[in-house]
Amino acid sequence: MSNPVADRAPILQRLGARGRVRVIVAGGGTGGHTYPAVAAVRALRDLAAEAGATAEVLWAGVPDSLEQRVAAENDVEFTGIKAGKLRRDRNPLKMLNKDNVRDAFRVPVSVVAAQGVVRSFRPDAVLCTGGYVCAPIGMAAALRRRPLVIHEQTTGVGKANLLLARMADRIALSSEASIDLLPAQVRGRALVTGNPIRPALTGGDAEAAVKALDWDGYTPGLPTVYVTGGAQGAVQINELIIELLPELLRQANVVHQCGRLSYAQVRDHAATLPAEIRGRYLVREFIGPELPDLLALTDVVVSRSGAGTLAELTTLGKPSVLIPYPHSVGGEQIRNARILADHNAARALVGTDATVANLNTALTELLTESETRAAVSAAARALGHPRAAEDLALTVLDLATR
Repeated sequence: MSNPVADRAPILQRLGARGRVRVIVAGGGTGGHTYPAVAAVRALRDLAAEAGATAEVLWAGVPDSLEQRVAAENDVEFTGIKAGKLRRDRNPLKMLNKDNVRDAFRVPVSVVAAQGVVRSFRPDAVLCTGGYVCAPIGMAAALRRRPLVIHEQTTGVGKANLLLARMADRIALSSEASIDLLPAQVRGRALVTGNPIRPALTGGDAEAAVKALDWDGYTPGLPTVYVTGGAQGAVQINELIIELLPELLRQANVVHQCGRLSYAQVRDHAATLPAEIRGRYLVREFIGPELPDLLALTDVVVSRSGAGTLAELTTLGKPSVLIPYPHSVGGEQIRNARILADHNAARALVGTDATVANLNTALTELLTESETRAAVSAAARALGHPRAAEDLALTVLDLATR
């Protein structure tokens, strides 16, 4: 059983008495590691302000990276560390390549550099949210005896976090399912905070969505389906939806984020749809700032099942049909989809079950049976952690203010 998140009142009282807290945040490489870190930093600052204190944050990441750009956008001081990266492959022999050999020699150098960062900044606590830069920073925190919190976004446990778990003071998890995957001797330090999502996603306005999307063909009174394969799109999902469109559009409005590579093909197909239903289908290469409003309008989502997607769907209580990417590392997306399906919080089409017929059955059920849709929504919300960012920040502050 995991530990509960510490009570906020005594933490804020200690923080207010100190007046200042210093935290190193490490994480990046992908949005899945970077954006939870951003949410945690914002929560740290908000909690510090509430306590009448200040939070000084230093972000450690790879130079010229997504995390450096995001840190700058959020006015967070950044320091670069050239950490070694392990390029994984399903064939272990293919991991014996010159890039992995070269980067193996960077590991001890990066640990020395990370120790310099920790020694210079003198943090009250260190938070690692994943990515290969976390290994040297986490080790440096342990070597310098600084409190260390690691956060796992997936329903599994990544290799870097398995390494750092033995050194960490707290192991923040996104799912109860991850607890049994930890070494038995560290499970007493684990707690479930959930996976932070972008705060803006919870404040969408359904009535503003149609205007924001400039969607002339939207039909009020019909439910809305949002189809997405992520920022890059997913060819498998695109092909299934294209085949299903003539039938689907007779019972729903559909917004389809198909990705840059498939956009021309999907747009051209949309032009061939019968005129009476064509306007209900909106194709976008990418959904940007309109996303919070679109999610507020959406009744059912069709998507992959990455960690960030699951955090958003469960926090918002959105019924979904999940079509996991079959080649995700360690089968993570398949595991994610099955966990939600087992809790009646989604419908999952895994492997050979991902057919047009099965997608049609799942969507028809969720779109036409209001009681079923409400039950799936409630089950999804029950798995969500709307306070994930604050709970993760409180976990860090609890250690930092002792």
